Amino acid sequence: MTQRTTGLVTGLTFVATLGGLLFGYDTAVISGAVSSIDANFIDPRHLSETARGTLSGFTVSSAIIGCIIGAIVAGWVAHRFGRKGGLLVASILFLVSAFGSAYPEFGLGPIGGMGPAALAPFICYRILCGMGVGIASMLSPLYIAEIAPSEVRGRLVSFNQLSIVLGMLIVYFVNASIAGAGDDAWIKATGWRLMLASEAIPAAMFLVLLLFVPDTPRWLVMKGRGTAAHEILVRLVGVDTARTTVTEIEASLEVVSGEKAPSVLAFGWLLMIVGIMLSVFQQFVGINAVLYYAPLMFQNMGATTDVSFWQTVIVGLANVIFTVVAIVTVDRLGRKPLLIIGGLVMAVAMLALGFMFNAKSMGVGSLVMVVLYIAGFALSWGPVTWVLLSEIFPNAIKNKAMAWAVAAQWIANWFVSVTFKILDGNSALNAAFNHGFAYWIYGIMSLLAAAFVYLYVPETKRQTLEGIQKLWSRSGSAA
Repeated sequence: MTQRTTGLVTGLTFVATLGGLLFGYDTAVISGAVSSIDANFIDPRHLSETARGTLSGFTVSSAIIGCIIGAIVAGWVAHRFGRKGGLLVASILFLVSAFGSAYPEFGLGPIGGMGPAALAPFICYRILCGMGVGIASMLSPLYIAEIAPSEVRGRLVSFNQLSIVLGMLIVYFVNASIAGAGDDAWIKATGWRLMLASEAIPAAMFLVLLLFVPDTPRWLVMKGRGTAAHEILVRLVGVDTARTTVTEIEASLEVVSGEKAPSVLAFGWLLMIVGIMLSVFQQFVGINAVLYYAPLMFQNMGATTDVSFWQTVIVGLANVIFTVVAIVTVDRLGRKPLLIIGGLVMAVAMLALGFMFNAKSMGVGSLVMVVLYIAGFALSWGPVTWVLLSEIFPNAIKNKAMAWAVAAQWIANWFVSVTFKILDGNSALNAAFNHGFAYWIYGIMSLLAAAFVYLYVPETKRQTLEGIQKLWSRSGSAA
C-alpha cells in the first residue's frame, strides 16, 4: 500500500473503532454503578435473597437485551442503510441513552426523588443503549473488514477489539476517579450518575466523525453503485487492484445457482454452526462476568471499595496490553492457533481461581490468576472472534449470517451475566465453594472452546473475503 492509501485506511479504521470504544465503555461503566443501583433501586424493595439477586442481575444486564435486539436488526439496518448509516444510528442511541440512564427521572419526576420507581425508566434507557452496542458490535468490525486490504485485515479488525478494551480501561479510570471524589454516600447519590453520563462525550465524537466517512465498497456494489465502489477502492487499494476487486465482489454475490439473495444455509450448516458457536463460546468462558462485576469480585477477595476499583484498572491495563499482542500476531500466527492457546490459558486461570476461592486462599495469587485469564482472552477470543465473524461469511449472506451470530453472542452474554449474579449470591453455593463455583464452570467452557476450534474452525489468514467463501464446500464442510 502507498502512504496515502495507508493513511486513508487507518483514518477510516479509527472512526469505525470508536463504535468499539463505546461498546467497551458501556460494558464496563456499569461495573462502577452496580452497588449504587442496588442501593437506590433494589434494596428499598426488601426482596428475598433470590428475588433480589435476580432483579439486580436483570437490571445490570438489561442493556444486553437491547444488544440482542440491536444485533438482530443490525443485518437489516446494514443492508438497508449501509454500514455507515447503521453506525450513525448506533451513535445517536449511545448519546441519548447516556443522559437517560444517568438521569432516568428526567421528565417523570424530581432527579433523585422517585426512589425505586425510577428503576423502570433506567432499564429502558439501558436497553436503548444496548441496541446501540448491538448494532455497533456487528457493524464496526464489518466496516473495517470491508475496507481493509487482505494482508492487514486481521490486524485492522483487531484494532476494534483494542478500542473495546481501551474503552473499558478509560472508564475504569473515570469510575475510579469519580469514586475517589467522595464517600460511599456521595457515590450512591451522585457519583454513579456522573459515571453513566460520561459516555456522552465519546458518543458525540463518534457521531460527528461518522459524517465525514464513506460507506464500504462491498455495500455500494450490493446496491448497484459499482462506479462509486470503484472510486473508493482506487483510494483504498490502488488503480490496479480496484477493478478486479469490484468484479470479484459482483461475482461473490451470485454464488448459489445464480441466486442474488441465497439463504444463510446455502453454504451448509457447519458454516452457521461455526459462526454461532464462536460467539457463544466467547461469552461462556465468562469474560463479562469478570468485566461487569470486577469490583464485586475483588471485594469478595477481601479488597476495600477503593482498592477494588484500582485492581479493576489493573485488569483493564492487562486487557489492553495483550490485545496489542493479538494485533501484532493475528496476521502472522493466524486465527486458529491464537484461539486454542487463549482457551487453554483461560482454562488454567479460571480453574485455579475457583480453587483459590474454595480454599479461601485469596491474595496476590488470585489477582495474578485474574490478570492471566484476561491476558488469555485478550490475545485470543476477544479480538480474534470478531476477526473471524467479519471474515467467514460470504458476501451474499453476510448481513443475515453475521446478525444471527452476533445475536447469539449477546444472548449468551445475557445468560452469563444474569446467572453469575445468581450463582455468586447464592448462600448454599458460597457455603460450599466460597464464591468459587462459577469460575470452575468458566474454566471448563474454556477447554471446550479450545477443542471446538481445533476440530471445526478453518484458518483464514491472508485470504481475500471473496476467497474465504471457497473454504466452505456446498455440503457445508470446511475445505
